[in-house]
Amino acid sequence: MPYPKLPVPAPGEVLVICACYEEGRAQWDEVLRALGGRREGDTVALGDGGVRLRLAENPRWDFLHGGNFPALVGEGSAAPLAVIVDISAVYGSPDVLLVDLRDIPGRGVRVPAMALGHVLTELLGGSLHFDDLVRGMDRFGVYQGANDAPAVPTPTTVVRTGFPRLPACDVTLLVRTDFSDDRGWRALLAALGESDGDGQLPMGEEFSDVDMCALVVDDRRFAHLQPGQVPALVPPAEHTTMVALADAATMADPAHPLFVVDLYDTPGQATRIPLAEAGLMAVNLELANVDFGDFV
Repeated sequence: MPYPKLPVPAPGEVLVICACYEEGRAQWDEVLRALGGRREGDTVALGDGGVRLRLAENPRWDFLHGGNFPALVGEGSAAPLAVIVDISAVYGSPDVLLVDLRDIPGRGVRVPAMALGHVLTELLGGSLHFDDLVRGMDRFGVYQGANDAPAVPTPTTVVRTGFPRLPACDVTLLVRTDFSDDRGWRALLAALGESDGDGQLPMGEEFSDVDMCALVVDDRRFAHLQPGQVPALVPPAEHTTMVALADAATMADPAHPLFVVDLYDTPGQATRIPLAEAGLMAVNLELANVDFGDFV
């Protein structure tokens, strides 16, 4: 079923989209109060910078994630970004999710609600770029947050574009992105275990206390895929646990460190996880025992 397209904001406006509903009612009132500003119908004027927010809600956007929204951009829209009020912002810290709609569509960065007006003013004025937000994230994906910086910076460049959609599944997607080391790829598959015939590869207990099931994508069309490009390729509303990229570093290291990409909290943020720990990570993310940032 197709999802409703996003409204086209007027020049100078930024869309703020509700992605959290209960019984069809938008649950973003507390976040809107935290944003401050002056409400005028479906718009909010923030601060002295002249930024106007265009509020957009539709219950059919419930549970959509940041990476899903670039595909819903309305015809004729040149909006560089959108603000998403999702379940994390509603029921956690009021850190709204800024989603890139132009440079690397689908990647996201968290921004505290009280700082949104200042950040948007700089972004729209050109003194700040989305890459700066990504480079300025703490390990929980918050721009200029109070936590430590990520041990592994998330890349802000891309090698190529035009990737197809990733397949729908409810387990980990393991996507090969480097095709220069066939021996390393075979070693990775051997470490995962023998295929059960339908692409589901269980990881044995000798590598982890928790088995990992992965749908393996070995397709040259995904060569050089970067973490920030991943969220927009996952089909909307699919419950993919996580996406792990097997790149050149994965092939070269005997521990096969996977480049795991966040789909939910901060879409496109990435961290390195040894293959032996990936099953435990997938299970904990599935059960919401921890946040992605706890592994960063």
